[in-house]
Amino acid sequence: MKSIDAVLCLLVPALVLLHLAVAPYTKVEESFNVQAAHDVLVYGMPTGPGAAARLAARFDHVVFPGAVPRTFVGAVVLAGLSQPAVLAVDAVVAAALLLLTRSLGQACGWAAARWYLLLQLGQFHVFFYASRTLPNMFAFFLTTLAFAFLLNRPGLSTGTRTTKTRTTPSGRLRVAVCLFVLAAVVFRAEVALLLAAVAVYLVAVPMASIQQLVRTGTVAVAAALLVSVPLDTFLWQRPLPFWPELHGFVFNVLHGQASAWGTSPWHYYFSNALPRLLLNPLAPLLLVPLALVRPATRGPARLLVFPSLAFVAVYSLQPHKEARFILYVVPPLTAAAALGADQLVKIACKDKGDALKTEQTMETKDTKDTKKTKENKNTKSTPFPLPSLLLAAVVLSVPLCFVASTAMLLVSALNYPGGEALAALRDIVHVRPQAAVAAAPVVAAHVDVLACMTGVTLFGSSLGPALSLNPAAGQLVVDKTEDVARLRDPTFWMQFDYVIAEPQDDLQETDHQRDSAPAYRLDADHWQPVAVVHGFAGIELLRPGQNGPDDDDEETTSPPVVGHGATVALLRRYVRSLTGGWWIGPRMLPRLQILKHIKADDIYETD
Repeated sequence: MKSIDAVLCLLVPALVLLHLAVAPYTKVEESFNVQAAHDVLVYGMPTGPGAAARLAARFDHVVFPGAVPRTFVGAVVLAGLSQPAVLAVDAVVAAALLLLTRSLGQACGWAAARWYLLLQLGQFHVFFYASRTLPNMFAFFLTTLAFAFLLNRPGLSTGTRTTKTRTTPSGRLRVAVCLFVLAAVVFRAEVALLLAAVAVYLVAVPMASIQQLVRTGTVAVAAALLVSVPLDTFLWQRPLPFWPELHGFVFNVLHGQASAWGTSPWHYYFSNALPRLLLNPLAPLLLVPLALVRPATRGPARLLVFPSLAFVAVYSLQPHKEARFILYVVPPLTAAAALGADQLVKIACKDKGDALKTEQTMETKDTKDTKKTKENKNTKSTPFPLPSLLLAAVVLSVPLCFVASTAMLLVSALNYPGGEALAALRDIVHVRPQAAVAAAPVVAAHVDVLACMTGVTLFGSSLGPALSLNPAAGQLVVDKTEDVARLRDPTFWMQFDYVIAEPQDDLQETDHQRDSAPAYRLDADHWQPVAVVHGFAGIELLRPGQNGPDDDDEETTSPPVVGHGATVALLRRYVRSLTGGWWIGPRMLPRLQILKHIKADDIYETD
């Protein structure tokens, strides 16, 4: 492996870690796996007599089960991997991408593999989601591995097939099918559509027979069910065997409950989601088509592209659409684009080589007609420049995608006010142990729906250093009650030292706009705002003399703005001082506030 290959490969895990460091908090879609991993890490797997009681008393999913139960397999594996090393999701996703890179290099040449890394590293969504504990990312790891096993087959780069290849699937093909099945059965049911598309292609080429695929798939389904059903039946405490992905499929698809989260037109994935996921417009418009038509790359490109697009087309029939649902096709489509980029380099180099050869031949040619020779030289020595121009555009697009991806990462980090508020509360509260109190200090805080949906997790419930689960450091007991009747009871709030909630001035408006917003107001005589957390509200353009929505009395703001909102405000003031008052950047608005119970016992200090 050359030095440049090693550097590009190291950039894959480095970028995943960067996205996690810049945007470390999670949203509601990632909540289950984060909370479940926390509970398994802290409390362990409950076994023996009283296991059900310990589950009910300690595990978050019993109290807050969510709309659709999800499998515990990913969370348990993540917790197990996190015992010796943190950032386990990042590591396995990065490993899958690197294995796909190696398979592409072995099947189609290392020049194509380098192009794959360059194109993949400039895609924001893959690396951002790689640092998230979404069920989709557990499935993404498996589907990316599956494409890696499919890709690295003898004769694939030339499109040739032997008789044995037509009739007997290789061990790598069987592994790929098993990985697709595991992803579909355990983590995300929609992967079954991708598996079906791959199976149809394998039979049509032909690379495998229906009987062989059915036999392999049946064994894989049985094995996957043996992994998921016993574990999830126990942890979800169901009286009958429980298969979470089947339950989710029935709830979301057959009962149509997914549409309650919004619907999109049938073309959304092709017209909006895929272009955003791939980010580089030249990938789908130029590079993928080129890979499909060039004889040298036609075989692997079709294997990568046709099943992926068929999956997206069929899945477009589901009204509720999100980009993360089709994230599995980004690596194979990017790999196909890399094949096209490699072919474009060869075309441009061939044209340049032909031009040089023609020019040298004409310079040595002896002719009596000097004028005619000049005319021929002028007409023949200049090749058609289109391949070179297209290659220059592709090369230029790579750093531009890096810049765009970085900007998207910085903006995404501003969308987690709940996580920022919980981190700010940990900084605000400095526990001062009393001599008579031997137990670790406990601070009780209630967090509202918006905070839970934008970054609050149980990993933030320790008052010790970040990433510390040491109970002696103190405990921040987080309450996530959503029952409106309890929230309207004034005595309910007496148990809390702090509350993280939407600004009270906004609650009356949100009550009739969002069903999830509880109809309650905290008494200003008993609750004092101590900090405000701002969130991203679009891009703003400010001219000299024009104030932003949060510019009034920035120096004397009470309560103070904490988190990224304070950083953006500081950056805005600095930039405007350099530009004479001009600013284009994130628009930040108040999203959450931290309220202190002023009647509580004074066992802590507040900054």
